[in-house]
This record gives sequence, C-alpha cells and structure tokens, in this order.
Amino acid sequence: MRLILEGKINKLYVQSLCMVFFRGEKFPENEQNPMGTIYVKTTESQNGINAICELTYKDKNASTSAFVEFEPCDSYERTCKCAVGKAVYLAGKELTGREAPWGILTGIRPSKVADELLSRLSYENAHKVLVEKYLLAPNKASLTLDVAKNEAEIFNKYGEDTCSLYISIPFCPTRCEYCSFISYATKKLFDLIPSYLTRLYEDIREKCKIIKELGLKLVTVYVGGGTPTTLNEEQLTSLLTVISDCVDIDSLDEFTIECGRPDTITQKKLEIIKSFGVKRISVNPQTLNDNVLLSIGRRHTVKDFYDAYKLVQNIGIDIVNTDLIAGLDGDNFESFKSTVDNIIKLNPNNVTVHSFSIKKSARILQNDSSIYEYSGDFAVSSVDYAYNELVSNGYVPYYMYRQKNTVSDLENVGYAKKGTFGIYNVLMMSDNHTVFSSGAGATTKLVKNLSINKEILRIFSPKYPYEYLQDKQDSCKAILNFFN
Repeated sequence: MRLILEGKINKLYVQSLCMVFFRGEKFPENEQNPMGTIYVKTTESQNGINAICELTYKDKNASTSAFVEFEPCDSYERTCKCAVGKAVYLAGKELTGREAPWGILTGIRPSKVADELLSRLSYENAHKVLVEKYLLAPNKASLTLDVAKNEAEIFNKYGEDTCSLYISIPFCPTRCEYCSFISYATKKLFDLIPSYLTRLYEDIREKCKIIKELGLKLVTVYVGGGTPTTLNEEQLTSLLTVISDCVDIDSLDEFTIECGRPDTITQKKLEIIKSFGVKRISVNPQTLNDNVLLSIGRRHTVKDFYDAYKLVQNIGIDIVNTDLIAGLDGDNFESFKSTVDNIIKLNPNNVTVHSFSIKKSARILQNDSSIYEYSGDFAVSSVDYAYNELVSNGYVPYYMYRQKNTVSDLENVGYAKKGTFGIYNVLMMSDNHTVFSSGAGATTKLVKNLSINKEILRIFSPKYPYEYLQDKQDSCKAILNFFN
C-alpha cells in the first residue's frame, strides 16, 4: 500500500491503523503497482485540527474527514493524532464494512491512555472519552479502565529502587505453527543446551552482581522461553542452583517458571521446582481440543494437559496460570467456550487469554501465505465470552497488551483471582521498572530519573542461541554507564 501524507502526521501510526483493516499489509517506499493508496492531509485552524483521508483499495474508494478541537489537557501531537486516526478509521470502516473494537488506539498498552484519563476524570467520564474520542467499543473501554486500575495496585508498590530479572530458555519440544518466539526444537539445537547453560550461568551471575552494586532490590525473577522445562532434571537443578546462589529467593515477591508445555512436565521436575522456592508456574493447554492442538503443532494431547495439571495441584505450587488462545485456525466458538468452561472448573489462580496473531517469523505464515485472509470472526465472541465467564467466577483483568495482525484487532488479557496477580507480567510492561535479562532473545530494559526526566535504555541480547554463545558484547559496562 502506498502512503501519501501531508502535514505533521505520524507515518507509523497511519500504517498501524491501516493494518487493523488490511492485515499483513506492507508499505514499501517505491512500490510501482500498489494494491491500495491512502492519502492523508491535516490542516490547522484556531480551534483545532482537521484531517481528511482518501483511501483506495482493490478498486474500492472511501473519502472521510474528522475535526478534533484543541483541549488544555491534550498536546498538539495528540490532537493531530486523534484527527488523523478518526479520518483513517472511518475510511477503513467505510471501505471494508468492519469495525475495530479498539477504535483509533494502536499502541501495545491501551491501559496507559486509560490510566492517564483516570488521573483526572471519573471512571464514567473516562469511559465516555474512550468511546467518543478514541472510538473504542464500550466493553473494551470498560476492560482497559479495569486493567488500568488493577495495574496501578502493582505500579504504585514498586519504586525506582526495585528491579526484576528475566532468564531465557529458548528451547521447546516442538515449535508451534503460530510461534514467533526464539525457540527451537531440533536435535542440532538441543545439542547446544549444555554450552548455552554454561554461558547463561555466567550471564546470570554478572547481572545479579550489577544489581547488588547498584543497590537495587530484586523483587521478581521470571524464567521463560521457550519452555524451561524442556531442560532435563539435572539441567533444571543446575539452573535453579545458580539462581538460588545469586538471589535471596525468600526476599522475592514472585518467582515464576514458565513450564508451558504439558509434555515437558514430570513429577520429579515439579519436585525440583518446588524445592527451590518457585511460587508461580504456567501450564498452558492453549486449547482443550485435540484436533486443534494437532493442527497448531502441539505434541501433547488434552489428556496430557489434565495429567500435568493434576501433578501441579498435588505438588502444591502457590500460583498456577493457564494460557488459552482465542481465534486459532480450525477452532470455533463452541470449542473455545468448552475450553474456557473446563479451565474454570479446574480453578487456576490465573488465566491468560491470548488472541491469535500472525507474526512474520511464524511457521504458519511460511506454510500458508493466505493466513492473513483468515478472519477468525468467532474470536470476538470467544474473547467476550471468556471475559464474562471469568469475571463472573471471581477473576479480574489485571494486565493487557495488544499485538499487530491479531484476528479481529483483539487483545491479550491476564485474569487473576484477587491476591494472585502475576507481578512480573505487569512490571515488565511498564516504562517505570528496570528489568535485567539473561539469555538469547532477551531484552534488558533500564529505567532511571522517574520523577525528573525519565530515561530508558534497552539492550538486546543476540537473537539466536548460537549467536549468544559467540557474543562478546560488554552489556555490563553499558548498564553501569547508564546508571552512573
């Protein structure tokens, strides 16, 4: 698609809005025969900003305009963005006949906007602004306001002197068709695990040493991937031993291991995990439909999930999360409804409901380039059903994020029973909390000067395990330079 912009317009914002209506669309600079063209122009008056949008796609046309008044509480950039957003949204809606539940909000964390509104408005007035100004569906406005309130409980508890540690184990027994994580499931790469762990242990020790030197309080540790329980019992023991040698486990507010795949969970591994003081784990079925599990590349069955979950219950881990995915290809509303109903019967502390999203590196896209045309319309009713049933059964939405190219422009939401919020999940999404990371594909996020002039620095680890093993960068020096 070709973009033609006139005025102070954020190009990436326009592209993101276009992708709500045209999933998988690309925007090359010099495309000769584009499938579509979008022209956007802004003009400023004394009272506000007017935006016009002319959209052409596959011989269809739409022309719209939107005017947004200047308000004391909004910057010029936000006023311009709202005007452009409304014009582009209305054009996309007119041309495709679709409505996007999140209106003109495209960011990864819509609750940031909700939190800002709640700082100066009542819940009811903030809801009205989200619906009328940002064009959110009423139920999404309620959701993001509720998430913002629950996130604040955690944000307000942790100051600039606290931090978290993420540890990456980028290996899985098989790779799911939809997966975009840097996870691997071949013998050649499994052979790297011993060397990878040796390098990882050095990394963990270095990061924990820096945390102590900086005088920061480590509040959460999260071991993710991939699937950490892909490690065998000996490897899992050695990893947890290194962590416990470097970290005062008893002082942590949360210690999580992403067990994830039921086919990697054994009684012995759970005993090891429990003995090292892990308080929170995930056991993720994604769906309780064997046919869908097979189609998405999961090696386990529904029975395997129930067997693993029973082991977890018997071992007595404090907090258990289960991940579900709405809108999977091959699934339908009745199947997803059955999954939600049966998960609720198990009564896990946390349930995370993801929406199916197509990522560039996902195998499903390589095998089926038409996947972007998959509508997954039942995902809307599936996500709404999950929200209603989970809330009515005592769960509250406590964190949320959005991704590009998600079916029906939907979201990912973490639900939890009161008192069992996944602390790391909230803190890692915040721009106010430092997260150190160790391992391939992980990102260290450094934050300082929150009350004066906030600064953020992100340091990216090499993407692949073999690159990580060869990495010679001195991230420790960069970290100390940032803080000192």
